[in-house]
This record gives sequence, C-alpha cells and structure tokens, in this order.
Amino acid sequence: MTKPASALTKLLLGDGPRQQLRLSQALLVLAVYLVFAVVQHAEVMLGMIDASQSWALTTWNLIGGVGFYLCIRSGLNLRLKSGRSLAIPQSVWAMVGITWSYAITGPARGAVILIMILVVVFTMFELTPAKARAVAGLAFTMLAVTMVWKALRDPIRYDPRVEAMHLLFSAIVLAASYVLAVRIGKLRTRLVEQRTHLEQQRAELAEALERISTLATRDELTGLPNRRAAIERMQHELAVRARPEPLMSLAVIDIDHFKRINDNHGHAAGDAVLRRFSEHAQSVMRRGDTLARWGGEEFLLVMPATGIAQGMAALNRIRQALRDASFADVAPGAALTFSAGVAECGGEQDLEPAVARADTAMYEAKRAGRDRIVASAQGTPSVAT
Repeated sequence: MTKPASALTKLLLGDGPRQQLRLSQALLVLAVYLVFAVVQHAEVMLGMIDASQSWALTTWNLIGGVGFYLCIRSGLNLRLKSGRSLAIPQSVWAMVGITWSYAITGPARGAVILIMILVVVFTMFELTPAKARAVAGLAFTMLAVTMVWKALRDPIRYDPRVEAMHLLFSAIVLAASYVLAVRIGKLRTRLVEQRTHLEQQRAELAEALERISTLATRDELTGLPNRRAAIERMQHELAVRARPEPLMSLAVIDIDHFKRINDNHGHAAGDAVLRRFSEHAQSVMRRGDTLARWGGEEFLLVMPATGIAQGMAALNRIRQALRDASFADVAPGAALTFSAGVAECGGEQDLEPAVARADTAMYEAKRAGRDRIVASAQGTPSVAT
C-alpha cells in the first residue's frame, strides 16, 4: 500500500518540497471548485440559479483550477523570477468566479461573500502586506460594483437595502482580513529573518569548527599535518593495511644548522626556510606519502608500503630538490641540507619503537657529519649517503 501511495503522490505533486507545497495548494483549490460546482448544481435543481449560467460559471472555475495546477505541475511557474506560487493570478481568477456567482445566485448570494473572504485569507500566507491589501481592495471593489449593478438592474431580487448591508458586511470583514494579513506578513518576515539568522549562525559555526579542526591537525606555519595528525595517519595506515611487509617506513628529518639561520638572519628568515623546505619536499614526494611537522626544525615523513631502500630513495629525491633550490632571498649564502634517519615499522605495536629508531638514526647522521641519511633496521643504524 505504501509504494502505490508514494507513486501516486509523486505523480500528482512531483519532486521538490516547494513545488509539492504549491501543487498541494492548487489541488486544494481545485477540490473547492468541485465542491462548489456540486452545491451550485443543487441550487439549479432547486430553481435558484439558471442552468446555463451555472454551467458557464462551473466551466470558468474548472478551467482555472485545472489550468493553474497544470502550469505548476509542468514547471512553467519556475520560469518566473517572483510569484512562483501564482497566488495573485489564482486569487483574481477565483474572485471573478465569486462575483459572477454572486450575480447569478439570487437569494443565497450572501453565502458567496464568505467564499470571497476565504480567497483573501488563503492568499495571506503567500503575499506581502502590500499585495494582500491590493487583493482585499480588489475583492471589495468587485463585490461593490456587482452589488450596485444588480441593485440597479434587478432591485426586486437584489433589494438595495440588503445589498447595502452586504456591502457593509463585506467592508468590515475584508478590512479585518487585511489587518490579519498584515500581522501574518510581519510574522512571516520575522520568521524568515530568524531563519536567515540561524542559517548564518550555522554557517559561522561550521566555519569555526573547520578552523578548529584545521588548527588541531595542521601546523600553522607550514600548513603541513602536525604531530597529532601524523600519529593518527600512521595509526590509520597500519590499522587498515592488510598486505605483506613492508608495511611502512618512517623518516625523521632535521634541518642542519637551523639555529645559525635564526641567529644570523632572524626568526622570520627561519620561518621562511621552514616553509620553503616543506614546499620543495612535497614537490618531489610520492603520492600517498605524508610529510608532517614533527616539532621545531624536525619533520616526519610517513611512507606506507615502503621498505628501507625505497624510503632512502625518497629522501634522496628531497635532498636533491634542496640542492637545486636557492634560499638566497630569505637567507643569503645559506645552503640548506638535512640529516635524516629512516626506519621500517612492522605493525601497530612497533609504531613508537620505529619512530624512536628513526630518531636515533637521525642523531647518528648528525654525529657522522650531517647532510646524510642513516637507515635503521631492528638492529644497529648503518650510515648511508
């Protein structure tokens, strides 16, 4: 039962919440027209309305009801820049039919005024106060003209005294409807402003959370992942990787004589060197490797599914990139080199020991004269180029 009902709903109302709301309202209006036609036919059977006039009015109403529904269902209303609900055209069409009905109904015409009020109230939820005032004014004018015309042309059936009371009643109720429309319009405006404010706050909150997330995982100076992010990256890589060894190689990189750059050229130059190092290193890194700021002038290179030999080759590419680069604009006369230690990680339990082995190998590279890479397996570090 659910699937056929859903299919029928989609057939009648289409897709998109706004269009579905418009179509449901158009169907409601069409249903009112159908009920109105039945009641009007009953008046014909009672001899209160001429049959030919009743059929003409019913045709007018049904053409409008079906036409507006098809216009919205086909999406023609979406081509309009504003007024896509077609509230004003629908209300004007309905008011023409209502005044027409008032002119032919005779003794029961007083009830028609209530339907006119229903149309005005129906448009309150779609129109601004100014437009609602225009619709209410048009409704009153159309009724007033019809009442005066019928009182002059057919005073026996349309007693001028009764028409005067109907006109007074219409003026009071339509004026009250307009006041209500203004209040509803103000309330709607306030709700829209509140919704806009909430959406703005939601966007600002999302932006703030994104900034917080970035600050928590990114090094502010170089834009590289920080120590925390690097550890998470390694843990994730080891947790999901289910392939034979080597699982991962890690390299601790330390820029040689970085303190001299700060002392001789200032901390701004030192910061620029760190940024420049990260840029050159990333330019020659393999896809899937991660370079992180480990602390100070130390960096950590994470190389998944990589053995010692491949890891050393990756580090040598970074060495060559630095040799080809110039740092004269930030630290005149400086030639940037680094010392690195690389170690292979055998699994989650070996992560901290592997980082310690790479760190020990890096210090061994410094003791051996700097500008070199030391590879460390499970045993004693061995010096490389």
